[in-house]
Amino acid sequence: MRQVIAANWKMNGDFSWADKPAELAGLLDDDTVDKVDLVICPPLHLLAAMEAMVEDAPVTFGAQNCHAETSGAYTGEVSAQMIAETGAAYVILGHSERRDYNSETDTQVHDKAIAAHKAGLITIICVGESLDMREAGRADDIVAAQLAASLPDCVTGMNTIIAYEPIWAIGTGKVPSADDIAAMHAGIRARMSDRFGEGTANAIPIQYGGSVKPANAAEILALPNVDGALIGGASLEMESFAAIAKAARPYDGH
Repeated sequence: MRQVIAANWKMNGDFSWADKPAELAGLLDDDTVDKVDLVICPPLHLLAAMEAMVEDAPVTFGAQNCHAETSGAYTGEVSAQMIAETGAAYVILGHSERRDYNSETDTQVHDKAIAAHKAGLITIICVGESLDMREAGRADDIVAAQLAASLPDCVTGMNTIIAYEPIWAIGTGKVPSADDIAAMHAGIRARMSDRFGEGTANAIPIQYGGSVKPANAAEILALPNVDGALIGGASLEMESFAAIAKAARPYDGH
């Protein structure tokens, strides 16, 4: 499969940033465009503007959250269908910052994923452990529990990406060892195979996220079962985002 390199801009950016996809296109060569799927998830107010200006830039867009309901008295929320109407194709769900700051539960992520799939969106569902959990030897159990409760039964290789993001590595500069990343991704793949079958599990991309940058991207993206990256701070500048995309492994034709 092609590796999926996705940018999570979080709460950063103004309308001048709508030009960034065109800037990104100018930094990419044909080989990179052929081997990766590029996604930018900007703040919501930029989605429609970026879709209108994207022209031939090799990038698709997504949102950073959605509500489980299609409409109603939910002040400040946005439905998956509303996101789809902007032209966006993806939505990030269950990011650790939302689980922490907004007390978002696995059940809520599960219900949002169902709504997103009904709206035709591809979900990037985030899982990951805290440093305390890892040091206590609970990382595998925590991620397994999140997968079990956050993923709906309608998951397929066409509508879902899993993003493993160890919470302690997000924005800190700390990165798990290559062996730890590979082991966690293999465990995620095995658990999805047990639940959805080997064919479906092998078709679902598993991204790594957490202090990915140009200096470490090639090593991380070369690991088995690492099918892309979900990038925060390093995706805000198109030079570094492009450098990470160029570090992706070649498309294997499947």
